[in-house]
Order: sequence, then C-alpha cells, then structure tokens
Amino acid sequence: MKIGAVTVTYNSGAVIDGFVRSMLPQAHQDFLLYVVDNLSSDDTLQRLTQYPDPRIRLIANQQNRGFAEATNQGIRAALTDGCDSVLLINNDTEFGPDLLERLAQGLEQYACHMIAPKIMYHDRQTIIWSAGGGFDRSRGYAGIHYGLDQHDSGQFDTPHAVEHAPACCLLVRKDVFDNIGLMDDRFFTYVEDTDFSYRAMRAGLTLIYLPSAILLHKAHSLTGGRLSPFSVRYITRNRTYFMLKHFGFWRALFYVSAYQCYLLWQLLRRKVSVSIFWIRQKALFEGMRLWRRSVRARV
Repeated sequence: MKIGAVTVTYNSGAVIDGFVRSMLPQAHQDFLLYVVDNLSSDDTLQRLTQYPDPRIRLIANQQNRGFAEATNQGIRAALTDGCDSVLLINNDTEFGPDLLERLAQGLEQYACHMIAPKIMYHDRQTIIWSAGGGFDRSRGYAGIHYGLDQHDSGQFDTPHAVEHAPACCLLVRKDVFDNIGLMDDRFFTYVEDTDFSYRAMRAGLTLIYLPSAILLHKAHSLTGGRLSPFSVRYITRNRTYFMLKHFGFWRALFYVSAYQCYLLWQLLRRKVSVSIFWIRQKALFEGMRLWRRSVRARV
C-alpha cells in the first residue's frame, strides 16, 4: 500500500524535527510525505532542508491558505502521485516506527474506509487525548473524543467502529475522497475534521479505532490553547457554520440558540472572561454570514 502522508505547517519550527524524525524510519517505507507550508515566518522551511529524503515533497504556499485548503492541496498531490491511501497527520506529533505499518494493516484487516490510532498527550503519556470519538447530538453533533483526559488503564484497548476521529492522525482510502469529497475549505481551521467525519458517517462509510497504533500529540502547542483568541474565534465560527450547513436554517435555529445560551452560561459562571465572550459573539454571527455566502455560491 502506497501511503501519502499529508501534514500542514505554519510556524512549526518548534515541533517539525520530532515529527520528521518519527516519519522517516517507519517500518512501512512505501510512503511519500507531503509538507504543505502556509507561509511560515519562522525557521520551519530551513529545518526541513536538513532532511534530503526524496520522499519529502514540499508545497510552499505564498499565503496562509488555512489548514483545510492546505490539507486538500496535499491530498490532491498524493492522489495524483498514485497513492492508495492518504494519512492526514499533524506535525505536532511524535510516534514509533510501527505507526504506518499498524494503520495500513488495520485498514486491510478490518476492510474499513478509514482508521485512527489511540492518541496520547505528548507531555503526559499515560493520559488519553483521543480513543476515537463520536458526535454529541445534544450539542448540534459536536465532535467528541472518547477517553479525553482519562488515565489509560486499558479501558479503550479494543478495536471497534466509531463515528468520528480527529484528523490529527487519520488514514483514509483514496476512494473516500471520490465518495464525499475533500475538506470543506470554508472552515479554514478547526471543525473541518468533524465535518469530514460527519459526511463520511452520512455516506455509510466505516471508521475503525485501532488502539494498538499509538501517537503522542503536543495538543494546542501551535495555536495557543483552546481559549486563545484565535482558537475561540474559529471554533465558535465553525461550529455555527457546521450546524447551519448540515441542518438548514430552521433546524439549526434550535442548535444555534442552545449554543448561544451555553456561551452565555459560561460567562455568567465566570468560566470565560468578558473579552472571550465577545469574541465568541462576533464569531457566531461570522459563522452565520459564512453559511449564507456558501448558500449563495451554490445557487
């Protein structure tokens, strides 16, 4: 199986060496690594020149095209080069030399369309970040991680089908993209993998969680955390857009209203600051405008 591994860099100099050093000695050697750079201003590109491996294919954008569209660039390149499957993988990760081999074998063993590993925190390697995931129907089908922040005592060591998995590490057969398309580039960053998993679920595609494949994730090391202004804006905007995109105005009106109440509740309980609340309010309406533009574009 020829794998096209796709990773998107943006000022990733602090993590890129650990990632590349994890990729190159993989036991499964039939792979190409597509590094799509979104105009990094740090030393990311200089660091990549230290690795003259012909399997590394650099796509250097002249502007920040966002995580979703940069991922699509890598996917298109992998499919053009005849890859049988595409590994979507973050570069703020490190892993052992058996990751690709285990995922590729699992894809064949379970005859599934997509497969995801167990993901642990890099700085707390006994604590789970994701053991597969699903959708929280009560919160407008928000993506959730099973096992999040739990100590790993083997409670998630059985392979099984799941509805959702983060694109932090996800091996996807090439025909999946023919079936449901690529990432929705309107998301720019965040929630695009929830949207991808949701479309796959609706299309009846199978996604397997494989706990014998393990990845270490430096969660939020490149975005400042989930409560940074950047993350708050895009998560709120994109969750709003996701609900309107998939449920339409009237059905989504319930979910968006409930989401608004949740944001207000967090403010009243002092879970967030007033400044973060106002960023969320602006982002919520930004998500509505994004959906309206998408509807007009389809007409």
